[in-house]
Amino acid sequence: MELLKELTEAFAPPGFEEEIREICRRELSPLVDEIREDAMGNLIALKRGRLAETERKRIMLAGHMDEIGFLVRFVDDEGFVRLNPAGGFDPKTLIAKRLVVKGKTRKLIGLIGTKPVHIMKEEEKKKMPTLDDLFVDLGLPAEEVKAEVEVGSPAALHQSFLSWGDTATGKAMDNRVSMWVILRALQRAKAPAHDIYAVMTAQEEVGIRGATTAAFGVNPDLGVAVDVTLACDVPGVDKKDHITKLGAGAAIKVMDSATLCHPGLVAKMRALAEDRGIPYQLEILPRGGTDARGIQMTHEGKPAITLSVPTRYVHTVVETLNVKDLEATADLLAAFLDDEAPLGG
Repeated sequence: MELLKELTEAFAPPGFEEEIREICRRELSPLVDEIREDAMGNLIALKRGRLAETERKRIMLAGHMDEIGFLVRFVDDEGFVRLNPAGGFDPKTLIAKRLVVKGKTRKLIGLIGTKPVHIMKEEEKKKMPTLDDLFVDLGLPAEEVKAEVEVGSPAALHQSFLSWGDTATGKAMDNRVSMWVILRALQRAKAPAHDIYAVMTAQEEVGIRGATTAAFGVNPDLGVAVDVTLACDVPGVDKKDHITKLGAGAAIKVMDSATLCHPGLVAKMRALAEDRGIPYQLEILPRGGTDARGIQMTHEGKPAITLSVPTRYVHTVVETLNVKDLEATADLLAAFLDDEAPLGG
């Protein structure tokens, strides 16, 4: 879990993925034949397949490097900072959290605050908070804040990674798990049949931008995105709304609000899982999308699918997964990379 800890604790809000990209470059370099970075900031690594060149397909793997984050939109005369979201937040999960703001010369730790409940009026107590109700206290004199922080300075939530037993929790599991899964799959695959383009994508949380541009450049024959998905198997949620369950295996996505996964790829993943004894579950996510959409919608259209790691409390600093599901996802992807007929033909 040391690699997952390093990945999740890295600072990489959308458009500012430099830190996580260098970790990925370091880990990918010994596993692939070529590696490059494109203008969007995607990291594109090629592992050539074992089949004859005329028989090899181009398979794109995609996992996004960015995490939900913010850009500074205002610094007031007292040095308190206001934020603009870069990604989807539920504001009530932000109160009393720690934040990292990347200043001009160094990173600053801040605290997300709001008006204390003790001095709120009754109508204020009943109101759901919005981002406008929150501010960042950097604990520094106003002149020092203004010397370091300006409009556009990036920020991201700050939380340490923890693991015990089969449980791991922290910030940015969405989607640093994809880096872990893709790296482990490349290590575990015996001999990939086809050319594998492992793409660590930028700016997914603000509109699946990196995967879209990367897919146009790679022009794959098919693609597999790796991401988290909701595990809503918690008190107060009806079983029909669980989406996935922690500990029940890798999630093979059938559909989300951005992509209808290719039926042939769904069938292939199921067959591989059953043949290898890899635990899996089928997933339909009513809201949300992944890099699979960027692959699917490129050029004339491409077959695409997402493999998901079930995760509780997504888009918070305590995103939580079961390590066995993580391992199952990596094993399933490795089996897929070794297969000569990815669409069953």
